[in-house]
Amino acid sequence: MGEEKRHDERFPFVLKVEYSDRKQVADATENLSSGGLFIQTEQPWQVGDVVPLALSFPGLLDPIEIVGRVTWIRPALGSGVGGVGIAVQTDADRKRLEKLLALSAESGGTKEQAVPAGGFRVLIVEDNPHIIEMYSYVLKKLAANDLQGRVPLEVHFAPDGHHALTQLKETTFNLLMTDLYMPVMDGFQLVEKLRADEKLKKIPIVAISAGGRDAQEKAMSVGVDIYLRKPVRFAEVLETVKRLLNIK
Repeated sequence: MGEEKRHDERFPFVLKVEYSDRKQVADATENLSSGGLFIQTEQPWQVGDVVPLALSFPGLLDPIEIVGRVTWIRPALGSGVGGVGIAVQTDADRKRLEKLLALSAESGGTKEQAVPAGGFRVLIVEDNPHIIEMYSYVLKKLAANDLQGRVPLEVHFAPDGHHALTQLKETTFNLLMTDLYMPVMDGFQLVEKLRADEKLKKIPIVAISAGGRDAQEKAMSVGVDIYLRKPVRFAEVLETVKRLLNIK
């Protein structure tokens, strides 16, 4: 990202990115600095494009609007996720990013919230055992390092949306992590049913999928809070879970 890449320290903050000129389109940040950010995206941006956008974290951080310029592009090679480097254009936008970084450093970027009675419960909806193992490892690290064993963190699993919905109606969960393409009931249907249920509609939902732009736009339209593309990095999953659970 030019000067920003050389001089501004980057942090692996995962935030929701929405574009004022592209309705029903949302991406996620990979890194953030006071000079700009890197966005995981399949949008056809070109170097030099001016991009008006808003950064937020659903339910926790109100949108912060900035305007940036595309300074470099990372192609999506093989199974890797592509994206663009965005540099902010004004001192005012730089100060907005600096304030965001300061808030994140002080409080995880979230509003103060009491730990739920009995600790946290996370439901992972996924039918691939290797991916389940990876997510489980992330959550175990979170429990051991960030929570230091002081707050219980239960991890439950479901192979599809049907089994997940049954568990969600029987047990209170603080976070849902779901694939989108599964048998019996897919992730899209599951999210639609949750958002239509008065008792379940406020559960934070992270969709982690190998689907392209169409899948992402559909997921956001039915009510997903954060969409991450497979293959995801350890830091992305960890940062997203910490923010949605408000773990400092």
